Amino acid sequence: MDYDENLMVKASYYYYFEDMTQQDIAKLMGISRIRIIKLLEKARQTGIIQFKLRKNAVFNVQAEQKLIKKYHLNDVYIIPTPADPEQVNASIANAGSIYICDRLSENMLINMGYGDTAKKLLNNLATMTETPISCVSLTGGVSYYLPDTRSNVFNASLHLIPAPLIASSVEMAQAIRNETSVNEIFRMVQLASVTVVGIGAMHENSTIFSTGTLNRNDLHLLRMKGAVGDILSHFVDKDGNLIPNFIEDRLIGLSLEKLKELNNVIGVAAGLEKVDAIRAVLRGRYLDVLITDSSVAEKLLEDPQE
Repeated sequence: MDYDENLMVKASYYYYFEDMTQQDIAKLMGISRIRIIKLLEKARQTGIIQFKLRKNAVFNVQAEQKLIKKYHLNDVYIIPTPADPEQVNASIANAGSIYICDRLSENMLINMGYGDTAKKLLNNLATMTETPISCVSLTGGVSYYLPDTRSNVFNASLHLIPAPLIASSVEMAQAIRNETSVNEIFRMVQLASVTVVGIGAMHENSTIFSTGTLNRNDLHLLRMKGAVGDILSHFVDKDGNLIPNFIEDRLIGLSLEKLKELNNVIGVAAGLEKVDAIRAVLRGRYLDVLITDSSVAEKLLEDPQE
């Protein structure tokens, strides 16, 4: 080992293994800080220092970049797929709340969509943030935006649409939409910095079916019309186009056209049963950011269609 190589090894050891600063290493070794910087750079170039990432970590980073490019997104965040399928919703909701919490600013207004994942995310966010957050509901269905009673802390102010998710008739839906209190909520939606939406699959376990809002016959009928999933309870086909159906005119909530106009729309969804739905929503260009798991990411990258 020659003199320079010996210096490179020593500088690298102190820097990477002893967590010493470049200035402290320079003082210890009796040479300038500039010299230390050059030694560390040369150590990387010559292979004395080699960096290795876990295989799954490398896949996630590469997959994130490919999905960003493929679906014209601003960002993608991929978590490892949980070993227990029952934990997928909780894991992705936790990831989503951390992602948003890292980007919170003072007096930030957050739009929140309907669904089990979104509800878990909201509860996580409201218990982990140090400053109060303000959330605006994007749909009716008040109960799905309320705090989890098991939590002692709920640091959030909720602005809810005082209405059911689906009105009993088209006339009733129109009357609700014309209410001053409802219009005030929709005006607040336009002021939000971030919008969070879940994505539902055509599956009996999806929120809109599991809660009894729609039944098994409705599920079959929607499938026959070509629905592969929903976003804000608007059912879409494989290309993300809205499917005319028996509940659309009775929905109380933000339209897909208005959703597209918002900035920083974050889709939070995971689980292989949601692949078709997530792909459709991505093709429809409703999202700016996708938070999902590695199994879904892998399937989305297999799709040949941009």
